[in-house]
Amino acid sequence: MSDRVSWESYFMNIAQEVASRSTCDRKFVGSVIVRDKRILSTGYNGSIRGLPHCNEAGHEMENDHCVRTVHAEANAIVQSAANGVRIEGAEIFVTASPCYNCFKMIANSGIKKIYFGEFYRDERIREHADELGIELVHLDGS
Repeated sequence: MSDRVSWESYFMNIAQEVASRSTCDRKFVGSVIVRDKRILSTGYNGSIRGLPHCNEAGHEMENDHCVRTVHAEANAIVQSAANGVRIEGAEIFVTASPCYNCFKMIANSGIKKIYFGEFYRDERIREHADELGIELVHLDGS
């Protein structure tokens, strides 16, 4: 018997650490893209590169959400692209379930499994994930 954490808990723990770099204090979110138990990319929510962050310049609010930030999932996908790392067929670990726009990016990137901590915001992702064959896994308590 081993005291080692599961791979799922391991990667979610890393996503939680990545979230500690977030610069929007309304929601700290981290994500890790993984394939074959290897980390391909990470991302956290923060402002557009080169612009002041929410914790410096304040929030840009629309419909009770801060839109100044680029979400963690989007930043992880962008980091993959910037480094020429193929993520098709990978899995993503996110501390909060993706918003609808991030879900669409995840789906179009070819990621096949989404692990998430808390469920956040949008039920549409459940319906579309089923239609697309993308597995959603709630890691409650991770």
